[in-house]
Amino acid sequence: MRRRPGIQGLQKGAQTRDQYKVLGEHVQQTKLEHMKSQMAIFKKSLEEFAIKHRSDIRRDPVFRAQFHTMCANVGVDPLASNKGMWVQLLGFGDFYYELGVQIVEACLATRAYNGGFMELGSLRNAVQRRRGAAADPVSEDDITRAIGKLKTLGSGFRLVKLGNKSLVQSVPGELNQDKNAALNLAQSNGYISQEELMHSLRWSETRASKTLSALLKEGLAMLDNGAADGKPLTWFPCLQYNTQPAV
Repeated sequence: MRRRPGIQGLQKGAQTRDQYKVLGEHVQQTKLEHMKSQMAIFKKSLEEFAIKHRSDIRRDPVFRAQFHTMCANVGVDPLASNKGMWVQLLGFGDFYYELGVQIVEACLATRAYNGGFMELGSLRNAVQRRRGAAADPVSEDDITRAIGKLKTLGSGFRLVKLGNKSLVQSVPGELNQDKNAALNLAQSNGYISQEELMHSLRWSETRASKTLSALLKEGLAMLDNGAADGKPLTWFPCLQYNTQPAV
């Protein structure tokens, strides 16, 4: 018959488990301190890199996007505050504040035309025109980051993915599933007919008509009754990359 461990054996077992627990906590703490030390080294190197390449970061939008990626990899957000080393060193606070204002102005200037949805590339071009030829160029990545900051202010600005396009929304409201499907189907030509909606998506006439009517009412679309076959076409200015009005 196997003997059960006595009190002394139980106490020794508990003491061993406590020792393992303390050892494990010590190992975890050592790892954490090492990681903090490594992150501090990375951040210091990032600061030195920013100082060395300051002019390139400000001048080259591709280089600037790569720098943002480097920052994200070490847990640094140069846009998190309008104060601090990054703002003083790179002027990011002023740069993205100015960019945000220009984005708002460009979206407001075209809202009557596109219903408050503007293709990301078109918005970048409009902002660049507002900045002038002498200003530092901006990229779609810059526009996206500036919109992210506008979004935190509850301004109603946000980025909407539509198939392979990115639209900047500057008006309140949501695109429901049917509206999204209609826009997605229309993105190759920039327009669509009610019959095409019914045929491609297998919708009823009522569903297709209701969806297009809602898009027209919200200012996202325009109706063209002058097609060669006499069938009305619904055009979406926000999908027309090269036909946005100059602002």
